[in-house]
Amino acid sequence: MKTQDLLNHYAAREWDFREVNLAEAVLSGVNLSRADLSRADLSRADLSHAELSGTSLHQANLTNADLSGADLTGANLTEVNLIGADLSGANLSGADLSKADLRCANLHHANLSDANLTDAELSGADLSGASLRNATVKGATLIGADLIGADLTGSDVIETEVNREATSSGVSHKWVTWNGSCPTNGSCPT
Repeated sequence: MKTQDLLNHYAAREWDFREVNLAEAVLSGVNLSRADLSRADLSRADLSHAELSGTSLHQANLTNADLSGADLTGANLTEVNLIGADLSGANLSGADLSKADLRCANLHHANLSDANLTDAELSGADLSGASLRNATVKGATLIGADLIGADLTGSDVIETEVNREATSSGVSHKWVTWNGSCPTNGSCPT
């Protein structure tokens, strides 16, 4: 589906875009709130500053997508692939990110308050300055994650677990270094 076709269908109140291929689409600043983009391919798409509140992105592929400044309040991001995605400054409050893959993701200054990150993979993610107030993080992997300046007030992150996982030395996975960076070729795993 082409970007303009998607926008035309959405304007006509058609919100079912399951399994659509929008890889590398430019959707910066668009409003797709409440749309169903489950299992869609949005890899390398530009969704910066998009309005995606209440949107279902269940099992979608958002590898290396730009979601900086996007509003994903209350979005369904269960089992989503966000490897290497830019979510800096994004609003993910109340979003369900259970079992999401956020390896190497940039969540710098993101709002994850009241978000569900149960069993999420956050190895090497940049969560510096992020708000995780009252977030559920049970079972999440934080190995090598940058939590400097993150607000963990009311979350279920156990301080000793964070210290053990986030400040260890060495390599957790062959593609993640402990400073949260991806391989030197700039690509994260897909």
